[in-house]
Amino acid sequence: MAAESLAAEQKSAEVTDWAARVGWLVGLALFVALVYWLMREGWKWRGTLQGDLPELPAAPEDLGPVKLSMSGRYHGSTTAGQWLDRIVAHGLGTRSRVELTLTEAGLDVVRPGAADFFVPLRALREARLDKGIAGKVLSEGGLLVVTWAHGDKLIDSGFRSDRAAEHIEWVDTLNNMINKTEGAR
Repeated sequence: MAAESLAAEQKSAEVTDWAARVGWLVGLALFVALVYWLMREGWKWRGTLQGDLPELPAAPEDLGPVKLSMSGRYHGSTTAGQWLDRIVAHGLGTRSRVELTLTEAGLDVVRPGAADFFVPLRALREARLDKGIAGKVLSEGGLLVVTWAHGDKLIDSGFRSDRAAEHIEWVDTLNNMINKTEGAR
């Protein structure tokens, strides 16, 4: 009987201080809003610091015959060789779906919901497989990284195909095209 009466007495206390609980919830919501606002301001500030980056080139009307095409994800662009130094100017920091098309004219990057851009063949410098860019880390060789020149800056842009087996063909084809272009200069 003592156990039954002890179990009956162990109830949760009624909440009597609703004002304190509501105050904590409002304070937490304000803290989360402040952190979000600071992150957004930091993103905008980074874009301001990268304001010297020229406008991205648009694709010419006639790209010529398609050598390769790929659909997948665009994971962002960074300063070449610095995989965490994300470039946010001109929408290059926005992750999105991507349709890549490689022609004799260059690399056409079409991103639904984000700014499209074009990399002329003469601006391409290198293609390689890597595992990370702009804070996104994948398995070894899971990312196609294209290095290109824009203004006086070298940029690495990271792409992941929906079919990862395509990456090797892209690296080989891009590097062959780049080597032919460098030989002609």
